[in-house]
Amino acid sequence: MFHRRLGTLSLALGAILVTAPVHAGAVLDYVGTHVWTGVDQSSFGGFSGIEISPDGTGFHALTDRAHLYWGRVERDRQGLVRGMAIAGRAHLKDSEGTPLPPGYIGDSEGIALDAQGRILVSFEGLDRVVAYDDPDAPAQPLPRPPKLPGMGQNSGLEALAIRDDGLIVAVPERSANESTPFTVLAFDGAWSDYAQIRRDPRWLAVGADFGPDGWFYLLERDFRGILGFATRVRRMQLTPGVLQDDEILLETSPLQYDNLEGISVWHDGTGIRITMISDDNFLFLQRTEIVEYRLRDTDLQAQQN
Repeated sequence: MFHRRLGTLSLALGAILVTAPVHAGAVLDYVGTHVWTGVDQSSFGGFSGIEISPDGTGFHALTDRAHLYWGRVERDRQGLVRGMAIAGRAHLKDSEGTPLPPGYIGDSEGIALDAQGRILVSFEGLDRVVAYDDPDAPAQPLPRPPKLPGMGQNSGLEALAIRDDGLIVAVPERSANESTPFTVLAFDGAWSDYAQIRRDPRWLAVGADFGPDGWFYLLERDFRGILGFATRVRRMQLTPGVLQDDEILLETSPLQYDNLEGISVWHDGTGIRITMISDDNFLFLQRTEIVEYRLRDTDLQAQQN
């Protein structure tokens, strides 16, 4: 009963708050929420990352127990998600081809697909980034990234993204403390401290993506105990050592959505769309939600008027 009431309340809040809070010249308009159910597999749940294909019809969804699902996003004529048709599932492997166990070794958190179709995954616990030529292939580890202050077994490399030029960036979930910026790690043959992102108290980095507009989008989470989760989406221009135009596009109310952890930014033919997925922690009180927003550039709109 509590679960059904919580879900109803969350969807109602999402429908009411159709326009998100915004700083600067852009706003996110609420598109829709789909609760992904009906999958009778013990590995289903705990989703920590998502990648949507450039045309919005395909998906890769990563769990935090080293399982990867992929398939087709079923949409209606208005482009709203109505279902997630699974085409395949794989248990990710280590470099020797052995399936990864859950926990310290297999805590997969971030996902990104490069231009060649390789799947890159970041792990926390044993912090690393690995590449897969296909979901069933052995892992190809990148050199180990440096250990940063604040990184721990449950607060390691959480967010992962690939820029169009092939630059791989990873952001740890935590920094040394609430007043210390997040360090953006970048890999281009070797790891480097690429930039610093302002950290606001309570907010943790949980997902990232580069949009087709070239902006870097960061998904943040704040857990508020019995009040549930709040979500924030920021975007910024990411250049070495410097961040420009850091904007807060979205800040949700507690219980508006579940534990959103994965983000994918793509172009739906009309404009930029943001798709997020929630981690239900394999708990019956939580849900796997697919939540979508559309970006509206209010500065451009004003110029056109």
